[in-house]
Amino acid sequence: MDRLSNTVRPYAWGSTTAIPALLGVAPTGEPQAEMWMGAHPGAPSRITRPAADGSAEQPLTDVIAADPAGELGPATVEKFGPRLPFLLKILAAGAPLSLQVHPDLAQAQAGYADEERRSVPIDAPHRTYKDANHKPELICALTPFDGLCGFRRPLEAAEAIEALGIDSLKPYADLLRAHPEEAALREVLTAILTADPEEMAETVTAAAAAAERLGGAYAPYARIAHHFPGDAGVIAAMLLNYVRLQPGEALFLGAGVPHAYLEGLGVEIMANSDNVLRCGLTPKHIDVPELLRIVRFEATEPGVLRPEASPSGEELYETPVDEFRLSRFDLSAGAAPVDLTAATPQILLATSGAPRAGELDLAPGESVFVPAGEKAEVSGTGTLFRATVVA
Repeated sequence: MDRLSNTVRPYAWGSTTAIPALLGVAPTGEPQAEMWMGAHPGAPSRITRPAADGSAEQPLTDVIAADPAGELGPATVEKFGPRLPFLLKILAAGAPLSLQVHPDLAQAQAGYADEERRSVPIDAPHRTYKDANHKPELICALTPFDGLCGFRRPLEAAEAIEALGIDSLKPYADLLRAHPEEAALREVLTAILTADPEEMAETVTAAAAAAERLGGAYAPYARIAHHFPGDAGVIAAMLLNYVRLQPGEALFLGAGVPHAYLEGLGVEIMANSDNVLRCGLTPKHIDVPELLRIVRFEATEPGVLRPEASPSGEELYETPVDEFRLSRFDLSAGAAPVDLTAATPQILLATSGAPRAGELDLAPGESVFVPAGEKAEVSGTGTLFRATVVA
């Protein structure tokens, strides 16, 4: 197995303190939003292995490309191709992320092919599909973690909007009460995203003041509006379920489910894709027609996941996808080592204590890559997350 050297991404919404506190280092003063672990071409992890050109440290992308079957295992390559199918992250939100949704696999393939056929540059601001893959994801809280996930019942959303007492929001509440569920949610989100920007900015300002005054359940929306003054996404956010995860709890975000992370530290795993359709809380391009085609307009419960324990001590977060499988181990001093040897590639991440993976001691925030079939035993104390695939 190989110790990973990982890149921290300084996105503006990142916490300035959460990742440094986990790693036990001093904050730099700049936002530290995500630490990436894996083989995403945008910021691949690096490992120390001798290379043909004499260098010692190599990107994990290059190592896998040189021997896909050896690093990933034949079954993984056959099912997902010659690349690591998932990206593992530590995510530290100090401010709300954009309100967004992800396509399913067929939608991603069709959308990517269409933009390629129309020669839309891959780095164009208005480009929607960066690749032909879907992007299901799972976030597991390490601290109390706030987010928005899925539409709430239209009548509940109508009551929440009406309580603000803003005349310009009354038509939205009326629509939510007057139509069947799917039609109501579709019409209201469409109206919010296509409203006159100046009029919407005035509405958001008034709504933010009302939310601040009401407090309680409205406090998250006041906080969102503070970060995104005048943004229509503040009103769109009120259509969604608010959820607070406790440490160890998780959310799975499937295709078509609108969501946003608001604040907290967590372990995130996702299919290795960059396909995001935004619907608010962002200065970036919003492709309204495509967004309305992708979103699932149905009320859902947030679906908080808790890990299911096995006799081996592995606690698994069950999801309906094969690109990733996330579990954790709470290791105790003096316990027998746990054998994690598998025919699939793995990344092991320590988040507390002093776990040991093979011959490597891991501090919180440190991780290792385990090639398919390589012996992997873990021991020591603390919490260790295991990321792999279902092949």
